[in-house]
Amino acid sequence: MADPSSYRPKPGQIPDSPGVYRFRDEHRRVIYVGKAKSLRQRLANYFQDLAGLHPRTRTMVTTAASVEWTVVSTEVEALQLEYSWIKEYDPRFNVKYRDDKSYPYLAVTMNEEFPRVQVMRGHKKKGVRYFGPYGHAWAIRDTVDLLLRVFPVRTCSAGVFKNATRTGRPCLLGYIGKCSAPCVGRVSAEEHRELADEFSDFMAGRTGTYLRRLEKQMTEAAEEMEYERAARLRDDIGALKKAMEKNAVVLADATDADLIAVAEDELEAAVQIFHVRGGRVRGQRGWVTDKVEEITTGALVEHALQQLYGEERGDSVPREVLVPALPDPVEPVQEWLTGRRGSAVSLRVPQRGDKKALMETVQRNALHSLALHKTKRASDLTTRSRALEEIADALDLDSAPLRIECYDISHLQGDDVVASMVVFEDGLQRKSEYRRFQIKGFEGQDDVRSMHEVITRRFRRYLAEKEKTGEWADGETPDADGHGNGLTEEDGRPKRFAYPPQLVVVDGGQPQVAAAKKALDELGIDDIAVCGLAKRLEEVWLPNEDDPVVLPRTSEGLYLLQRVRDEAHRFAITYQRTKRAKRFRSSPLDDVPGLGDARKQALLKHFGSLRKLRSATIDQICEVPGIGRKTAETIAVAFAQAAPATPAVNTATGEIMDEEEPGTMGSGGEPVTTGAPDERRGQET
Repeated sequence: MADPSSYRPKPGQIPDSPGVYRFRDEHRRVIYVGKAKSLRQRLANYFQDLAGLHPRTRTMVTTAASVEWTVVSTEVEALQLEYSWIKEYDPRFNVKYRDDKSYPYLAVTMNEEFPRVQVMRGHKKKGVRYFGPYGHAWAIRDTVDLLLRVFPVRTCSAGVFKNATRTGRPCLLGYIGKCSAPCVGRVSAEEHRELADEFSDFMAGRTGTYLRRLEKQMTEAAEEMEYERAARLRDDIGALKKAMEKNAVVLADATDADLIAVAEDELEAAVQIFHVRGGRVRGQRGWVTDKVEEITTGALVEHALQQLYGEERGDSVPREVLVPALPDPVEPVQEWLTGRRGSAVSLRVPQRGDKKALMETVQRNALHSLALHKTKRASDLTTRSRALEEIADALDLDSAPLRIECYDISHLQGDDVVASMVVFEDGLQRKSEYRRFQIKGFEGQDDVRSMHEVITRRFRRYLAEKEKTGEWADGETPDADGHGNGLTEEDGRPKRFAYPPQLVVVDGGQPQVAAAKKALDELGIDDIAVCGLAKRLEEVWLPNEDDPVVLPRTSEGLYLLQRVRDEAHRFAITYQRTKRAKRFRSSPLDDVPGLGDARKQALLKHFGSLRKLRSATIDQICEVPGIGRKTAETIAVAFAQAAPATPAVNTATGEIMDEEEPGTMGSGGEPVTTGAPDERRGQET
């Protein structure tokens, strides 16, 4: 690992002008390419204290052994040079979208004497017009089959074309009228090229003019009593309209735009692009990338624009490009796009209307693409096995953690404090064993004490049920059947909390990990490993360790830990929102006219609970900001008229508790036994 100070340029060496820089490793391989408006200011950021750098940036600068730069005149030139170098050197620390080269395009080979319509994949060639991409090749063939009736362009291969020219006999398509048969001279090269141009114009979205022309010709043929010709034109119009129906109208007829959406997490990002031409979605494509460097959404958009338009012909850049966030700065990118197109290009974030609605659709596709990518990755047995082995190696465990439990705390400014427990077995979710906890032991925002309480309650139950399920300690004896005193599930697994994890993961850093470890120590449990995953830097914290374990960014183990942590966070916050919504729905405050959610929240925050608010005097209610005396009197009347609530009782301890949701754990540690069995287990429905 190199020390960045060993290759740091001397003061004054770096020019204060736009340019592109390259970091090289000890073998002179380019590992990172970047651009800057000011090379001096940008490069200075890399040579600060390593502790202040993002972990991925820190890894890059310690891997590098030298840095060099090239000065350019403008930021647009820097953008172009950066893209060229990224394509040339393929640096490992740059964002690289994994473009699916299997996306099929409808291509028209205008660079040939007799242009051909065909399905093409892979890199684009000069002189060929492309339409798409399409999701499936059969979709292209269906569209072409409809259009060949009106535009009988050649679709045969070079070998078939030469053979037909040699024999003087066209292929089957020539006989049935779906090819103009230039191979046997039925049309000249110029006439065939005109057909190819009309086919391309129609596919590019210029459909209205051509349809109106055909309709006019059909009317004229009918007036002249050329009914066969009129019928043929009618069928041609029907075929074209059927082909157009395959692409939904989403925007105004004259709209040409590309919409780009990004879905991302700390490690990966998915990009989805909709190509809209003539108001219709003409194609869709998507990429997934590893986030090798610390990068914003705007920077991801900039890289997507470079990849999308870097090697495209100028006419493939539309008049309008809609994105979720603008690159910073946006002017050079917009100028570069304008230069690629040859005319003005609008690069903006849609704010309202149909374009905003369509952008939301593209965003949903991006989210689905990222989720699908993660699902495929998680469902692979080999990948899951490698992830568990990497976790075991990183945490110095004796064996792979086949059962992992993760805990997260959720609250709203200290109110409605809840916790979640999610379970992953063999790297997969086991939702039937999820649990939800209510935290009632204290007030305020204290995630550390909340974590200690949750871990204590969960593993106190584990110890209690361990005695019932036959996992007896030394000196204990089994019953006459050779089993313990407790019952097991039908699949032979211990009930509820009697099945222990090999690894406990908490959402947080050192304090949360220390609280979880302390809870286990107090219960005398020393055979369960504990770690924490801090969200900001994705660092893994271990008990009694001053420094975190930093897993490689490409580690499947880190990916699995992240999935576990994110699922616990989702489950906790969903429950917390449900409780908050229920509190508002069932509150007597709903009967107070003119009392909105903001003042309801202020009342509950001031008093801490509905019970304390119910017992408050009118003067005490008036102390809440925004509550006048008349409103306070109305609130007091509403509580007086409301039926008194029947308190819930913990059947194990006799303790009176606030009403709880089915599927939660009360403050005494026992589950509330209301609701269906699956609900009591916290299973999502």
